Amino acid sequence: MNAITRARHAGFKRTTGDAVFHAVNYTVFMLFAFACLFPFYYLFINTISDNELVRIGAIKLIPRGVHFNNYVKLLSVSDIGRSLIVTIYRTVLGTALMVAASAFMGYLVTKQEMFARRVVYRALVATMYFNAGLIPWFLNMSMLGLTGNFWGYVIPSIVSPFNIILVKTYVESLPKELEESATIDGAWYPTVFRRIVFPLCKPVLATIAIFGAVGHWNSFTDSIILMSSQPKLYTLQHRLYIYLNSSSNLGALMSAGSGGTISESAIASTLNMRTMQLTVAMVTILPILFVYPFMQRYFQKGIMIGAVKG
Repeated sequence: MNAITRARHAGFKRTTGDAVFHAVNYTVFMLFAFACLFPFYYLFINTISDNELVRIGAIKLIPRGVHFNNYVKLLSVSDIGRSLIVTIYRTVLGTALMVAASAFMGYLVTKQEMFARRVVYRALVATMYFNAGLIPWFLNMSMLGLTGNFWGYVIPSIVSPFNIILVKTYVESLPKELEESATIDGAWYPTVFRRIVFPLCKPVLATIAIFGAVGHWNSFTDSIILMSSQPKLYTLQHRLYIYLNSSSNLGALMSAGSGGTISESAIASTLNMRTMQLTVAMVTILPILFVYPFMQRYFQKGIMIGAVKG
């Protein structure tokens, strides 16, 4: 601790009100953090606890009868593995193309000499407020041959107006002298973008990469609408949706049974379905939980810079 820091601390005296404020502040934020983390913890302990105890709702705070058989069995389900691969391909490819397109488009609309720049930019912004609706969108996708086609997941999300606006704002905050010096040396727009602009845009590109990856990973509506004829292209979220519906339907059939009795096979089916849906739900959220903390610092910097001006 240097002399200036010691002097500042010497002149600062913490009062009782400050201590109370800090205590309340820490308590509130700890409770808020617990409220955010507990659902994930509760889900996880139910996937590794004894299945019979999970069925009767005996697992509250501490896992009991710990095992990892549910995850091992999940890997043996062929449609889960296929859905996981489809989701990974969709997330990686869709996010990469979206980031590349957003970066280059955001760079281009900052160039005053771009042909019809204002028209293109305003058309992009207009799509954020106006859309044709679900049925015209489906008809358009069908005419383009993107129903029952893996590219139906990727192509519609390549151009994102909001992400382009973020990149445009970030590029406008960069020193113009960097581009001018490269232009004087004979570099053209693609070279300037690849060698100078793109490396400097890492914070905002990481931000939109988070947006894109989370959107692709969690999306299942387009899978339901576009891939109804191609079960092999179902995403992991779509598969979880099917398991949730199957569990509900099975429960309704059981409650309508004769005499209110439930057979052992029905109980086993419900048990397997419940543990399966809990395990699949845990698997679907794990990648985001692991990736997001590492991208947090880029996310904060990128979104703040993108909010300065438009």
